[in-house]
Amino acid sequence: MTSKQWYIIDNADELDSPALVVYPQRVKANIQQLIGMINDVSRLRPHVKTHKSAEVTRLMLAAGITKFKCATIAEAEMLGVCKAPDVLLAYQPIGLKIDRFIQLINKYPDTVFSCLVDNQQSGKIIAKKANLSKLNIPVYIDLNVGMNRTGICPGDDAIELYKSCANLQSLTVLGFHAYDGHIHQADYNVRERLSAIANSPLFTMVTRIIALGYSQPKLIIGGSPTFPLLAKMENIECSPGTFVYWDRGYQLSFPEQKFLPAALILARIISLPDETKICIDVGHKAVSAENELDKRISFMNAPELKFVSQSEEHLVADAGEDHPYKVGDVLYGLPYHICPTIALYNSAITIEDSCISGAWLTTARNRKITI
Repeated sequence: MTSKQWYIIDNADELDSPALVVYPQRVKANIQQLIGMINDVSRLRPHVKTHKSAEVTRLMLAAGITKFKCATIAEAEMLGVCKAPDVLLAYQPIGLKIDRFIQLINKYPDTVFSCLVDNQQSGKIIAKKANLSKLNIPVYIDLNVGMNRTGICPGDDAIELYKSCANLQSLTVLGFHAYDGHIHQADYNVRERLSAIANSPLFTMVTRIIALGYSQPKLIIGGSPTFPLLAKMENIECSPGTFVYWDRGYQLSFPEQKFLPAALILARIISLPDETKICIDVGHKAVSAENELDKRISFMNAPELKFVSQSEEHLVADAGEDHPYKVGDVLYGLPYHICPTIALYNSAITIEDSCISGAWLTTARNRKITI
């Protein structure tokens, strides 16, 4: 007798599709897997961009994780609502975002919020607004170690920025932030080599900062692909995010990380256009569509499907001649990129003991909660 696959939902007929479904026991297992991969839980600063959920945040808090990273004011506010002790807005606030960030600090006093700075002008503006609000804002200098989207390159200019911000009233410079998202090669040894190259100038700069009389700067480095490398090092906080749900892309690329797929898209076959084609209700609005067509979703119970086209509400696949599929069949899809997929859904349906058990709101999906 064949045992039932872990993802099968006994009462799937109670769900409309497409639906985002999550498996809490697997989420908890992934959190424990993460903690087991590092020598000190205080070195973990997971990014909440993947789940955007208060329920998942509380699971991490219960497991002993106290530091978090986020990219939006809404994500930061969700963490404030959860009373997360330490939250880095890994974004340099400009314009109205500075005012919103200050409101956030005032509204959620149980959380210490910090943000990024990568130029002197921004540092001065943030410091001025903090001073007017009688606040002291902790900041990290954002470094460009190869991603080439934000940050200042390690070296003399970065040291001058560090010194400048340290001298500004109402700012406290805590250290450096360096995101190495350009390092995502499947070969572990290649990642290890490129990580060493990217971070070497940062470590040299830290030595110089200490020589100038400053205290040891805190370092927040990396994401999921380089997490196993950075976890082995000392005095570095690590910021993986995808681990909590995992996805097909990382599952294929990083087999050394033993996280479990914990979020799927439940879909249905809605039409049989011809003898070999099937049409599934998973369009651009149901799964992240930035990758090429064959790297958007993989169906756990129909891995042989070859995708032909996708539009806003439809995914057409070739199932071959004499295929067994019929209209109404349920398919369980593992997204290749889970983070933007989660943001397409207001909530995630929780599945426990093969049945629907509730829902987790994707709270920080919105650009604004209250602030």
